[in-house]
Formats: sequence, structure tokens, C-alpha cells
Amino acid sequence: MGTALAQLLGISGHSVRLWAHEPELVSTINAEHENNLFMPAMILSSNIVATHSFAEALKDTDYVISVTPSQVIRRLWQEAKQFLAPHVPIICASKGIETNSGKLISQVFEEVLGDNASNRLAYLSGPSFAKEIMDEQPTAVVVASSNNELATEVQELVSTQLFRAYTTNDVVGVEIGGAIKNVIAIAVGMAEGLGLGINSKSALITRGLAEITRLAVACGAERETLAGLAGMGDLVLTCNGHLSRNLQVGIRLGKGETLKEILDSMTMVAEGVATSHSTLALANRYDVEMPVTEVVVAILNDNITPADAVMTLMGRKLRPEKE
Repeated sequence: MGTALAQLLGISGHSVRLWAHEPELVSTINAEHENNLFMPAMILSSNIVATHSFAEALKDTDYVISVTPSQVIRRLWQEAKQFLAPHVPIICASKGIETNSGKLISQVFEEVLGDNASNRLAYLSGPSFAKEIMDEQPTAVVVASSNNELATEVQELVSTQLFRAYTTNDVVGVEIGGAIKNVIAIAVGMAEGLGLGINSKSALITRGLAEITRLAVACGAERETLAGLAGMGDLVLTCNGHLSRNLQVGIRLGKGETLKEILDSMTMVAEGVATSHSTLALANRYDVEMPVTEVVVAILNDNITPADAVMTLMGRKLRPEKE
């Protein structure tokens, strides 16, 4: 996604410095204008220059887009913040909940950058596969910030004829929707891996949205946000699109592979694996029932099988839909 957003801005005429963890990838991008590790066979804009140096990447920049895996945000920004001027806005497009602490990404940033950081932070989320952004497929996303002026500023920065951004000040709702949809996608993938049909997958998506909404509201979000791009929109994308890494993890679990086998074979991060555990911890803290998330965690911990999980969910006590 970092490469895709760099390309979006690069072809719009912005000069972009793309930080990469892998030094060899930096060399390839600069020499061949291609991210051959994560986006092979896609030519990058000549406005993009890659670097492995935080100092070089962050020097004299107007905006920073942070798209690292959620579980390394704290560590990376503790190192990187010294190179960034204190007024520069940070646009976060990572999706997850920090393990161990159970904190949202906004809370992690505020702890690392200081109490006044929220005014310079925005969060970009919504249904958007990186490859389809690179292919210039029409895409709609949402930008959340407690600073309404910054949200509008970022909206104008990223929007093009084929990439449309909306704004909201509901940071918590956008974060929770973007994070937990990955957990539900693992569940939907397992249903597909087991050979179940669209009835089963539709039920999981719908009940998954119900539990995402319950937790988000308990954390202070607006219910309407979860019916929008960062909630239902991103959930539909991740649970139906085979470009979804989390869906693929679920499919392979449903077919009988072990979690270790799956993760060892992947070059990119499936955020839902770590986020499932932190989601359940957060739900327990707020006393929110999340049965789909519970069975995902149980399967990832090798406590039950995907087939057992089906019967666990179907055997729950009958109740009104709104509960």
C-alpha cells in the first residue's frame, strides 16, 4: 500500500521519497522504477525516489504517509520521529490494534509523538487494494482526523479523478472498522476453505459487522461510521476479494494448513492474525461479546478446528438480531 500511495501521488506530480526496509529493494526501485518484491511488473512514476534512511526520507517534507505494519509502528516511529519537523502532518494508512497493549494506532502515535500529536494526525482507510490503486481502478476512501482542517487538506492532497476521498472526524470508528475487518475476513476465508457457500459467508460478514459496530460504539465511535467506507465498505472488500491476504490465510486454514505453514510462506503481513488477539482483549475490557472473533482466536491458537467453529457459532443461544 505504501508503494501504491506513492504512485498515486507521484503520477499527480508530487515529488515522493519512498522509505523501504529492504536496502536491496531501494536499489531496484531507483534503478528500474519497479517494486519487484511487492508490486512486480508495475512501472513506478519517475517522481518516486526510494531510500533506506529515515533522515533522507523525512527531510524537508510537507507530508508523511505512514503505511508500516501496525505492530511495528511504535518501534519505527520512536526511531524516525527525531528526523521529522514537529509541525509536519502524518497520514496513517496502517490498519490494526497493537498487541500486548491493545491500543489503537492513534493512541500509539500520541504516546510516541506527544500529547498534542492528534492535531497533526490523519487516518486513511476504506476499501482499497493496493494493486487496484496501481491499476488506476476507481476507488473511494475516507480520511479521519480530529482536526477538520487537516482532514480536508489530506482529502484534497490524495483525491484524483479515480481516487475519491471523503472526510470524517470519527477517528476511533475508522480505526476499529479498518482493523477488525481483517479478523472477520479470516473467518470468511475459513468458511470458503471448508467449501461452504454464500449463505454462510454472507452470515459471517453481516454478523461480523454487528460485532465490529458493538465494539466501536463501546469505544466511543459513531455507529454510522461502521455503515460507511471504513466499516461495511472495507469489510465487503476484504471478505470477498481474493487479493486479501487475510482472506487467503482463512482459506488455507479451512483447507487444513497450519498457521505456521501459511505465515512462513508469505512475504507480506496478514494484519488480522495479530489483530484478532488484541481485538478480543479490547472486547473483554469493554465487556463486548464478539463470537466470530472468539472462534478465530481459538482456531489461530489451535484450540478448535474450523469445522468445530461452525458448530460453535450455529449452536449459540437464540436471540434478537439487534443483540
